[in-house]
Amino acid sequence: MDGGGSLPADTAGTTGAAGQLIGRERDLELVRGFVVGAMHSGGALLLSGEAGVGKTVLLDAAATQAHDLGSRVVRAAGVEFESTVSFAGLHQVLRPLLAGLERLTDPYRGALSVALGLADGAPSDQLLVSNVTLTLLSEAAAERPLLVIVDDLPWLDRASAVVLGFVARRLDGSRVGLLGAYRSYEGSFFERGGVPEHDVRPLDATAAAELIQDRFPSLAPRMRDRLLAEAQGNPLALLELPIALSGSRRSGAGVPDVLPLSRRLQAVFASRVEALPEATRLLLLYAVLDGTGDLRVLASAGSEETGMEDLAHAERAGLVRVDDRTSRLAFRHPLTRSAVVELSTSDQRRKVHRALAEHRADRPERRAWHLAHATVEPAEDVARLLEGVAHDIVRRGDAGGAIAALLRAAELSPRGYDRGRRIAEAAYLGADLTGDLRDVPRLLEEARQADGGRAGPLVAAVAAAHHILLSGEGDLDTAHRLLVGAIEMQHQPYDATDDTMIEALYTLAWVCHGRQRAELWEPLHRALGLLKPQAPDRLALIIGTIADPARTAPPALEGLDEVIASLDQEIDPVRVVRIAMASVYVDRLAGCRTALRRVLRDGRDSDSVTLELQGRLFLGRDRFAAGEWDELEAQAEQGRRLGETHSYRLLSTDFAYQRALVAAARGDESATRALTDEMTLWAAPRQVGFFLSCASHARALAALGRARFEDAYRHASAISGAGEIASHVPTALFVVMDLVEAAVRTGRGAEAVAHAAAARESGIGAISPRLDMAVQASAAIAAADHGTAVDRFEEALAVPGTDRWPFELARVRLAYGERLRRARSTTEARAQLGAALDAFERLGARPWTARAGNELRATGQSTRRLDRPGPVSLTPQQREIALLAAAGLTNKQIGERLFLSPRTVSTHLYQLFPKLGVTSRAALRDALARQSPD
Repeated sequence: MDGGGSLPADTAGTTGAAGQLIGRERDLELVRGFVVGAMHSGGALLLSGEAGVGKTVLLDAAATQAHDLGSRVVRAAGVEFESTVSFAGLHQVLRPLLAGLERLTDPYRGALSVALGLADGAPSDQLLVSNVTLTLLSEAAAERPLLVIVDDLPWLDRASAVVLGFVARRLDGSRVGLLGAYRSYEGSFFERGGVPEHDVRPLDATAAAELIQDRFPSLAPRMRDRLLAEAQGNPLALLELPIALSGSRRSGAGVPDVLPLSRRLQAVFASRVEALPEATRLLLLYAVLDGTGDLRVLASAGSEETGMEDLAHAERAGLVRVDDRTSRLAFRHPLTRSAVVELSTSDQRRKVHRALAEHRADRPERRAWHLAHATVEPAEDVARLLEGVAHDIVRRGDAGGAIAALLRAAELSPRGYDRGRRIAEAAYLGADLTGDLRDVPRLLEEARQADGGRAGPLVAAVAAAHHILLSGEGDLDTAHRLLVGAIEMQHQPYDATDDTMIEALYTLAWVCHGRQRAELWEPLHRALGLLKPQAPDRLALIIGTIADPARTAPPALEGLDEVIASLDQEIDPVRVVRIAMASVYVDRLAGCRTALRRVLRDGRDSDSVTLELQGRLFLGRDRFAAGEWDELEAQAEQGRRLGETHSYRLLSTDFAYQRALVAAARGDESATRALTDEMTLWAAPRQVGFFLSCASHARALAALGRARFEDAYRHASAISGAGEIASHVPTALFVVMDLVEAAVRTGRGAEAVAHAAAARESGIGAISPRLDMAVQASAAIAAADHGTAVDRFEEALAVPGTDRWPFELARVRLAYGERLRRARSTTEARAQLGAALDAFERLGARPWTARAGNELRATGQSTRRLDRPGPVSLTPQQREIALLAAAGLTNKQIGERLFLSPRTVSTHLYQLFPKLGVTSRAALRDALARQSPD
């Protein structure tokens, strides 16, 4: 079995005195089944659970089984001190496999060698390092199956966690298994999405009693019952708490009134460490702060005060384990490391860091970090070292590690100017990739005071907020506080020509939009009023259309339309994206298409991940509205993969929303459930109200299609209560008709009338043809009088331009046809239902097709498709493809122009030819000429 640089962190688990695992039969069966499966077809599995629940014992069992079955086993574990050292965890995993580097191509070998610090060379991006790691593991498994075990995932350095998360999702068919463990509810840079997980639960009452009786048979029944009650099935507490009890208390005398589990566990570990000789504790402190477990480092760095013989006391106490083959030490439980540090003095820690820095002179990154931990007062020489380390790390592709180094360098900077400069650089890196920006708010205030209140802190705040928005953190409240605080630091009145201030206000608008709380907009509106000479037109326009569009959008529409009309001449991709964002809720994305395609192309050419993702995002929103759902799904999947690669969860979650809408409309219930659950699980703890309302939208749509109207009402009214267009919840504009229809179908006539009236009185019908149609149709659905209903439906269908929303239009026709059929207006009902059926069939909206078909059959008409003469219906996407093909472009050229695959273009043409009655491209021009120009 390969050491892999670390040993199991926790063997307390559920092992009885005889060595058997108590109460873990099902967990063992699952883990062993995974090991056998991974030997043949690869895969990944994560074990989660509270501290001390026995995850590491299960990892040990897996390692033993894999070894017995002939697999190669590599083990690693996250180390707290190494969490700032880029690719330290990956080095643990790959160290036993580095001989396989020679079998890789030169670019692959070079990329991994540079990332692991084994060689100097050109920068390597994280995706390349991830692919090389996957290749190296797969090559190793070609000889014999490989099991990689990684404990303490939350303590992995960011770069390693991202790479291993990438690898974990791509192991199927490789004969490589990855088994990891992490504590529940503990943050981690390891992206777990898509990786199977198993929650290791506390022991049940029977197993807990058996374990404590097996290990402590002389424990008094009274004390045993108390410990069982307090431990609540946690094996570590069951095994460790009795150790801290005196002999008299074990026999039942003086049972304490209060036995807090967490404090008691900390006390247990501290007491076990405290009982060691001072030299042993110091040697353990060297081991904790070094983080590598390398005995040679401990022997040399601490040689003046300690000797390796001092380690024996810790081994006999069961606190550490030493592997003589690899010359490495590992703590049996991570809390032991915490106890060692807590029992040391700050002077001792600084002294150990200084010694380790001297010993690590050949490793600049480790030396710089040790010096940083050893330094209390500002020291420019140490700050410069860390800044240099940060620049080296960036060249290796780990922006997160660079950010951490820059922020610590800022803390050590004697001058305010240098402090502000380093903060700003760290924040800008975080704005485009990922980084640890937890110290930014405090450092912003320090930088402001030292730097005379100049723009540096505001720049850093903008970039830091971008990072929070784009990354997996998604902490909008922190981003809001950060931005508002930095804005209010500036001298008033604010300068409307200051690009940094305007950027801050744009970013604050994005934050407020995601949070969906009216009060969060107040500081933004206050800041707008303080801009002199006046707020830029485009900033005011965008805020007006995204803050509370039902109330604030109408005055901005004329200006927005003018800007959209000039978008083809706009060369700034950021402005294009912002105008597209302003267009979402007022239904003007179609006018942004050409400009967004240019942004998508330019973002790809310039490697700007954010621009490419945003371009895909808004094009996807437009494609759902236009009924181009096949293209949307392909584009959303590409966007999801790109966002996942770069940990841009906020943008990636929007792609999940788009896919959920298509799945809901097409009746794919399992996909809808999975995608909306994914959105909710990410957004709920972060209070990202926007995605919670998006999830409710998709769920309401799915329920309506399946005629589950009670569920539909519940989900729609979660976005906006009946009788109101919810304030500062833009998604409410998408579910007006959903809520009214669900209310009518569930006997809530008063609520339906109230909501239809609220929509009409709000004036949202003036925003766009779609909303005008929805308002009129909602009034028709809610109307008790048949004549009134018919008038409102006719008004809805007479709104010009609604054919740009084929799904919404078909839903109105369906509702109208249902009303007509019930009024026995059979002929008129057939016309509306037939048109709705055709549209739903073209879209692949199966539950809606079924609803329309059932209604049509109820009129006595067959739903069999008839070959009818007359004009054919082409979607805007199909017409564009047909025109380009008629102009002589190849499938590949059309795909490049429209950002489609050649196969998708071919499929469209295959569908187009029979529609237009042609058999070749040569006949397309004449066939299109015969069609209506609209």
